[in-house]
Amino acid sequence: MPVTSGCNEPVMNETDRLTIIPVSGFRQMTTFIQLPRRLYAGLPGYVPPLELTQRDLLTPRKNSFFRQGRAQYFLAMRGGKAVGRISAQIDPVSMEHYGEPVGFFGALDAIDDMAVVSALLDAAGAWLRQHGMKLMRGPQTLDSNGEFGMMLSGHHALPMVAMPWHPHWLPAMMEACGCTKAHDLLAYQMRTGPDAEEAHLVPSSLRLGEGRLGNVTTRGLRMDRIEEDGEILRRLYNDAWRNNWGSIPLAREDIQSMIVELKPLLKPEHFVLIEQNGEPVCVALVVPNVFDISSDLNGDPSPLGWIKLGKRLLRHEFHSARVILLGVSSRLDGTALGAIMPALAITELMKRGRSLPYRTIELGWVLETNQPMRRLIERITPQPCKRYRVYDRSLVD
Repeated sequence: MPVTSGCNEPVMNETDRLTIIPVSGFRQMTTFIQLPRRLYAGLPGYVPPLELTQRDLLTPRKNSFFRQGRAQYFLAMRGGKAVGRISAQIDPVSMEHYGEPVGFFGALDAIDDMAVVSALLDAAGAWLRQHGMKLMRGPQTLDSNGEFGMMLSGHHALPMVAMPWHPHWLPAMMEACGCTKAHDLLAYQMRTGPDAEEAHLVPSSLRLGEGRLGNVTTRGLRMDRIEEDGEILRRLYNDAWRNNWGSIPLAREDIQSMIVELKPLLKPEHFVLIEQNGEPVCVALVVPNVFDISSDLNGDPSPLGWIKLGKRLLRHEFHSARVILLGVSSRLDGTALGAIMPALAITELMKRGRSLPYRTIELGWVLETNQPMRRLIERITPQPCKRYRVYDRSLVD
């Protein structure tokens, strides 16, 4: 594929030997998966994710995204070495949900070189344009329920499961190549555990139990009925997030895949279901931070490393976790209970933190424009620990 430029930087000439190739075959796919670990090794704040989880994320037979979606991966090559990567993907679920011919890019990683970033974006855009897309949005790998947004700040913060990391040079290059801000996403970290100060987010008159808001109760995950609880979570999440920017509905297959992936990590305390008079009205799901037990294994453990990882998993040697889902039933929109329900769920999570080994719980992502949620969280922790940006780039000449 010829190298072109969508920004003001000069086009690379043939003697520079910069080419963009579509990924084909196991060997190139392995290069694609391992590339960030090689490019960013030694950069402050970077911790490589487990290669196994990245392969599951990107392999069609492992990721439920490919039930309907399709993707093309690209590598930037110079002098026989990979110097960057990107994915381009089309998600019919998202297009149906939003009614827009929007394609997506993700897995964008590159050396500090404008020509490489520009050529990768052009390659992804060209592929999407060929398939009828009018706008390119990202990064997201592979959809907004996965790794979403480009890191703008928080590079030295605690690495967190399924939250992307990017080097500091990429955002400026995105803007120079014609990408514009669509939305910013925030992540917050809360202290938890026995030494954390209790946050009084909910008036005592509105806390759980029989009261003027009805019989409001909570429970945890039923490990022997995890599929049933997964379906409750899916329905509540889809209902609660149906009008939120960037969200797409979860299918049954998505939840089934999530259960298979997360079941070895989960405990009853990781799930908060709040019911009013026996009807589910709010759900929250926390997952342990895999980086806690894998960060010293460099992404690709040796046989001894896998033994260490297995022991740490069995002992639940985690000290942090992330809230990946939180939703409130739309039937509570505009009601007093609906207004306080996120606070009830977060309060329950913090209480449970006293019986789990976690010292930190991260809430992410939160839309920058979601002021009610931000006001609630910032009563506990005033400033976000990380900021991510989602970009748009027109594909119309």
